[in-house]
Amino acid sequence: MKSKLSCYARETASTHLYPDLHDHVRNLAEAGLLFVVEEPVNKDTIMHPLVRWQYRGSIPEAERRAFLFLNPTDSKGRKFDAAVLVAGLAGSREIYRVGFGADLDAIRDRWLKALATPLAPVVVEHAACHDIVTLYDELDQPGRGLESLPVPISTPGWDNAPYLTAGHYITRDPDTGIQNVGNYRGQIKAPRRIGMNPSVEIRPGILVHWEKHKARGERLPCAIVLGCPPAVSYAAVQKMPESLDEVWVAGALTGTPIEVVRAKTVDLLVPAQAEIVIEGFIETDMLEPEAPFGESHGYVNLQEYNAYMEVTAITRRRNPILPSFISQVTPSESSVIRRAAMEPVLFNHLRSTMGVAGVKRVHMHEPMTSVIALFIIQFARNTLETEIWRALYGAASLHRYAGKWIIAVDEDIDPENADAIFWAMCYRSQPQNDLKILDKKDPGHGPRNETNSAGSASVLINATMRGDFPPIALPKQEFMEEARELWNKLGLRPLQPESPWFGYDLGNWPDWLEEQAKLATQSEYFKTGERIAKQRRSDVEMNAPISGNPDT
Repeated sequence: MKSKLSCYARETASTHLYPDLHDHVRNLAEAGLLFVVEEPVNKDTIMHPLVRWQYRGSIPEAERRAFLFLNPTDSKGRKFDAAVLVAGLAGSREIYRVGFGADLDAIRDRWLKALATPLAPVVVEHAACHDIVTLYDELDQPGRGLESLPVPISTPGWDNAPYLTAGHYITRDPDTGIQNVGNYRGQIKAPRRIGMNPSVEIRPGILVHWEKHKARGERLPCAIVLGCPPAVSYAAVQKMPESLDEVWVAGALTGTPIEVVRAKTVDLLVPAQAEIVIEGFIETDMLEPEAPFGESHGYVNLQEYNAYMEVTAITRRRNPILPSFISQVTPSESSVIRRAAMEPVLFNHLRSTMGVAGVKRVHMHEPMTSVIALFIIQFARNTLETEIWRALYGAASLHRYAGKWIIAVDEDIDPENADAIFWAMCYRSQPQNDLKILDKKDPGHGPRNETNSAGSASVLINATMRGDFPPIALPKQEFMEEARELWNKLGLRPLQPESPWFGYDLGNWPDWLEEQAKLATQSEYFKTGERIAKQRRSDVEMNAPISGNPDT
């Protein structure tokens, strides 16, 4: 493995203290999370489908790997001088953890601190991203324009071209001077023309900048980064306030300033350790057709009018690695990378900004629903109902485009277990009392059709217990643990306990019933039979509940 990756060794002159993408690839290899493909693989037909199988082939998340394709090719047999990394930044939470440089349980606090205390970058004069520079008319020479980049087709059979899926578009607000780094899809259209779809439903920074330049009758200068220090990528995919430069947040995530360098043909600062940078100007007076493209909501986005950029330069480092997010039907790399920061942001909004009491955890459901549609908020037992509804309303209003279904559950409900959530909805809530619909919400990110174009709503459900409930109908923990020892002794298939895997008291379990249950486990249940025979009555209906100890 080391010999395969020798070309990605860090240069001795490097001064940055954070990992770049080359470092990250080596770290993945050392962690056993990288699969290197040396044989030629067609980027337009096979590359993404190959990686897709680890998401659609019942492969456990812990076994997912990043894929590094050393010899990408296409249907014309062309060869490329760059490798392609698929699922390499967030193919799983463990891959994300390696790139983030922190344990999974520390990621939330690291994100919140970085958003609160961003760290300014440092400008350098010389950078690896300028090892090889191709400018203006040189891009018109065969094999030197965008066709020189091994950008894969994400959804072969549906997409109409290769699309950047990990392209970080850098633009600057002409009024404030603050740069924005956002991740948008980019259709490869010609050797010197590339698309830009800003997903207007989330009101991204680049759309604000585009509108301001359009009002001035100017083109929008832009630099697209393909491959960079992982922290920059993790920041680029998150929705942040327009007053925040994502590179500053990335510096805070790493704990050290990110090195940036001035682009060659546009007045913008780009990460010095970027693998590839595409520079140019986004036209503001015209739009042109773009798509179809398989999107993260799980449906193909049909053709629509969007922006495009005329390319003025392509710069790259030696031995570049081009990352490509695997997206479309979730779980996917794009959903893992979004969820990692969106959950802390919502948690912080509820706990700190709104001051809601009792919030224990926030979970954004990932499989098939793409993180932004279904939220689960977990509460401490006996949280005031007014606080639960404050949280539900607050979660619905944080994002204009997210939170179609928002469900409150108790702390004994695993928010990642859909069966447990449905269980709580069925038996801890009554729809006529515990369900509210907030109308007139932006339809957000989803397939275009007549139903969605009419607008959407947020459905809020309080599926928490009000008052005490009987125990969970599973054997107590000590009996389940003793049985598990026998299970293992018998050599049966290894167990993976799923919550709830033992019964527990939810408040409505009196001492006299505890005594009867204990007698049963001691095989003394006839004693209970003798006692209840003395408690017979003729003045009650069948199924009449017993609210107190009949002995008293």
